[in-house]
This record gives sequence, C-alpha cells and structure tokens, in this order.
Amino acid sequence: MQNNTPNNTQVLIVGGSLVGLSAALFLSSRGVSTILVEKHRGSSPHPRAIGFTELTLEHYRAVGIADLIPQARPDIRLRRAKVESLTGRWGEETPWTPGQAEPDKGQVSPCTGAAIAQDRLEPILREQALHRGADLRLGVEMLSFAETKDGVTAQVRSRDTFEIYDIRADYLIAADGADSPIREHLGIGRDGVGFLRTIRSVLFRCEAAEPYLERGIQQFEIEQPGFQAFLTHYPDGRWVLMFSDDEERSEDQLRSAIRRALGQDLPVELITTGRWEMAGRIARSYSRGRVFLAGDAAHQLPPTRGGFGANTGIDDAYNLAWKLDLVLRGVASPALLDTYSAERQPIGWLRHQQTFARPDYRRWAGDQLAGEPLFGAEAMELGQRVSSTAVISNDEDLPPAAHPDIWAGQPGARAPHVWISFDGRTLSTLDLFSQDFVLLSPDVRWINAGLAVARDLDVPLRSIAVGQRVCFPEDRSFEATFTVSSQGACLIRPDGVVAWRAFGSDADPTLSLCRSMSQILGRK
Repeated sequence: MQNNTPNNTQVLIVGGSLVGLSAALFLSSRGVSTILVEKHRGSSPHPRAIGFTELTLEHYRAVGIADLIPQARPDIRLRRAKVESLTGRWGEETPWTPGQAEPDKGQVSPCTGAAIAQDRLEPILREQALHRGADLRLGVEMLSFAETKDGVTAQVRSRDTFEIYDIRADYLIAADGADSPIREHLGIGRDGVGFLRTIRSVLFRCEAAEPYLERGIQQFEIEQPGFQAFLTHYPDGRWVLMFSDDEERSEDQLRSAIRRALGQDLPVELITTGRWEMAGRIARSYSRGRVFLAGDAAHQLPPTRGGFGANTGIDDAYNLAWKLDLVLRGVASPALLDTYSAERQPIGWLRHQQTFARPDYRRWAGDQLAGEPLFGAEAMELGQRVSSTAVISNDEDLPPAAHPDIWAGQPGARAPHVWISFDGRTLSTLDLFSQDFVLLSPDVRWINAGLAVARDLDVPLRSIAVGQRVCFPEDRSFEATFTVSSQGACLIRPDGVVAWRAFGSDADPTLSLCRSMSQILGRK
C-alpha cells in the first residue's frame, strides 16, 4: 500500500530506544517539530542499561521530569567484587578507577543519578515526549533516505499495515544502534578495539538471593574452575547472569548455571535470554550533511560502571537539541551544527579509551590501553571539556577531563553547581541554564551589554545581575565559582556549558559580547 502524501517535520529521529526517546523529549521540550520512527513496538524484554549518571539526571531535570525517576541515595555507588559464588566465598572488591576513592554523590551536582532498568525508564520518556508534542511512531521502519538541498526525505513502512510513505524533515538523527544502516549508508568508518566477543545472558528472578545484597555489593564476578560468569542485580528485583561465551543453553542448562553462580539451589523464575556483542567502535565523524549520529550509532561501548554507553548517547542528544533548535529558528547559522561532531566525537573516543584501560575490560582488549591515564568518575561524568567554535577560550593544552571543581568556570566545561537564591527561591545554578543563553555578572555594564546584544542580534540571551536577582553563598561567591573579578562576566550556553567569560571590565562590553555571541552562533 502506497501513501504519496509526505509527512513534514523539522527533525526525524530513527530509533526509539533510550537515546532516540531522549532526543525526542529534548527537542519537543524546545518546541521543535519531531517525528520518531522505531521498528519495534516497545522496549526490549531484556533490559540493558541500569545506571544513569548525575549528568543524565541533570538533563532530565532541565526538561522537568527528574522527579519521575527515583534517584539513588547519595552514598550508594555501583560496587563489584570477585566471588566464588553469591552465597559462597567472597574475595576482593574491585574499584572502577583503581587508586581513587569514589565520593558521595550530590556534592557537585543537584542530582545523584538513578538506578533504574532501561525498560522501566523508556516508558517514562515516551509518555513525556508525547505530552510535549513529539510524534512517536512505533512499529514503523525506515526503508531508505536521501538528502536533498534543503532537507532529508525518508521512506518508511508500517510493520502493522505495510503502508509505505515518505517523511520529509529538515534534519535526521540516526539513533538506530551499533549496526546503524544510516551510518553505513553514509560511509562513515569507525575506529577502536573492535569486536572482542559475543556475550549471552539470562534474566531471572530470585527473591531468596536478595539478602546477599545487604553488604552493598551489586555486581559479582563469578570465578570457579571451569566456570566464569558475571552476575548483577536490577533494583526491581531481577537478576542477570552473563556468560563469557556464545554457547546456546537449554532451560535445564540455564538453571544449572544459575545454581552454580548462586552457590545454592534457590527458587528461580526464568524471564528471558539475551545476546549482545562486546566491542569498542567510535565513528570517525558524528555528522554528515543534514544527518547526525547519536548513541550506539556513533559510539559502540560495552556496559560499564561509569555509564559510558547509554549516558554518553543521552548527552549526545542534549548537546544536539539546542543547536538544532536555534538553527531551525534562524537564530544561529547552520555552521553551529558542525560543532556537534567537533564536541562529541572526542568525548566518545575518550570514553572508549577509559573503558578499555580499566580492569573491567582491559584484559578483553589485550591490554592495548594498559598505560592510559585514568580519570575519576566525577571528572569523566561532570568534568569533561568540549572544544569547538561554539566555545571561546584562549587556554590550550588543557586535559580532556578534570574534577568539576578544578575547572571553576573554564569555557568548554559544564558550569559549576552551586545552591543559590534566585528571586527568593533556592535553586541550583544549573537550573538557570536549561533553556536560553545566560549572562551572569555583578557589573551593570555587562548586564546592559547583554540586554543590548539580545535586542540587536535577536538572540535568546538572559542577563542576570549577580547580587540582585541571584545571590551566591558567602563560601561560594560568583567570583570564586567562575574565576572572574567583580567586574567580570560569564556566558553559559543552553546546555549548561560555559561558552565564554570576561575576567574583568572591558572598554566596550557590548562589542566584546556581540563578537563572542556571533562566533558561538556561527554568524559571520
């Protein structure tokens, strides 16, 4: 059946898992017309991601849904130990970053992250994206696409009715997985350690095993003569056992393996099995023309305690959403979209290197990255630095990541979190940076410059006077937080990244700010 009436939208997303749904949520929250197509009709019965970082929850907080996701206790972190079996002899605990302690969460972020199974989170994202106007089409697969002079046309087919029709969009986001047909069609190559092995797993319930979690360990490396496996627990009561081989097992064999991993014959309910590829591959570019790669299509990474898989993809979507919004509104030049790959591809590569340099995966990669310097969890999640024409900085030779307190307002880094008073309400500084550009300064000359630039360039720029509308605590002054003087200013992007700062006064603050804003937006 052929439908020759095209469907028009500003952004078409192909792929409706975590990253695609997050992209639809972020875009629709900004009023961007969005259609998402996903060939499956719901979430995978075998949940994959489970740990969602503080940064991911900050993104969800920015669009008003963080309260729908139960956040972790500040003192809870994902801990792992080597054991003979769950109920047998336990050995040493293995750290995520050797030699570094993991501090409590909630100190450098208003969020603490969340431990929620992917198939529990995805329905929340679907509902909220729909509520904000996104058009989600489940059971619809893309057959082909072609880029035109002023957009992208995709041919899609309903798997229920077999109806074939076209969707015309200004831009296309490929969130279609590690095997991404869109990336392959574009001919974008990938680098990395490549394929390592295929892993099989079984998902099950076992209430009798729950008491063994009381010591705070949630992940277990099972090491027995002739039997190595990995056992982990989901907060909703499910367990998953991952095998180190690609052997298909019968139900009896699965139950036998579970008994061996548990160390006792406990009552078990089998749910489903899974099969996935352990690999490390990073696309050489995250965009081509009007098409952008996000999530596994851009960076294939195994699940890690640092959340380097799904969380990286969600951050991709957040980085891209505000840029597409401003370009589609005519506020920014299309050149702004070039900064997506420039900023996100190095982060994908850094996370690849960090994943396979750590003990969890180093042995599978043949110790290729054994000498790679390791960054702590807070540096990797909240202290990564981006570099592009959408960031104005004269500092060179800076590390790709550092603890967020070290950056202190460094352009290219996430703006620092401080609890402030804003119009009489207690907020995080990050709550100010969720929609528009924001200029912060105690100096009225910079505030007036911001008002003039917003008017003259017709850009969404809010100027907030420090010490008047917003008050910083005595022990975390604005000047110390952003490393500027009381005559200085700081410009923060709509994604919470510091775009530019002035350490002090300027002979012509309006001209200086105008030039900076024009560069960031890609205007000539």
